[in-house]
Amino acid sequence: VHCAAHKHVPLMEDSPAEAIKNNVTGTYNVIHSAGEHGVKRFVQLSTDKAVNPTNIMGASKRLTELIVQDYAKRNDMQCMTVRFGNVLGSYGSVIPLFESQIRSGGPVQVTDPEITRYFMTIPEAAQLVLQAGALGESGAIYVLDMGSPVKIMDLAEKLIRYYGYTPNEDMPIEIIGLRPGEKMYEELTLDEEEQSMMETSHNRIFRTQPLPIDDAAFPSKLDALMKAAAENDKNLLDMVCELVPNYCCTKRQPKAEEQD
Repeated sequence: VHCAAHKHVPLMEDSPAEAIKNNVTGTYNVIHSAGEHGVKRFVQLSTDKAVNPTNIMGASKRLTELIVQDYAKRNDMQCMTVRFGNVLGSYGSVIPLFESQIRSGGPVQVTDPEITRYFMTIPEAAQLVLQAGALGESGAIYVLDMGSPVKIMDLAEKLIRYYGYTPNEDMPIEIIGLRPGEKMYEELTLDEEEQSMMETSHNRIFRTQPLPIDDAAFPSKLDALMKAAAENDKNLLDMVCELVPNYCCTKRQPKAEEQD
């Protein structure tokens, strides 16, 4: 189960070559090593930020999905991707950050009053990832049911009240604006994937058919990208756009009504 990655969106915006070196080249190395050492099943953990990515972190994770898809076509090892949103209480998640800000007397910092995110707990995520991996159709992308997106402002206000304060009275909330590369709303599937979404034997795990990729061109373009990252090539982002076209041309924010 491969879950290691640089996940900090603004830091990766500052250092895109590092996002590719760690997330893309790292995944490439791990999946090839797993295949060479007789591993029977490989589960890649992806993120909702890989869908219509507006940041290099999301684009790098979309590339890891493509690596798994391409490897599954060419090898016998069962390879699959599990895509889901944020995990409450995990390292770097918003709740420990809010708690720290509350304990230090505030302010609690929210990027935007309308920003939303999908959340699940650590036990939920761990269990569903293992169950998705057990379903095991090679090359598939499994999408976890994350429920409805949560407004971060509501989360901050509830946490402030849990600690015995009143939001914006004895515990201020500060709106700090979106960070570089950050989206207002996350999505769990591409529009084209939505059409092929299928139920599985588990009621909270869905399978979507991966979009076709150019089997002949993908390996050479991927090799060139990994080499460019190692050399901190200034054309790196253009090369990412070739492999993940919607990273450059889709940078859209879903309308609020699309989330209803």
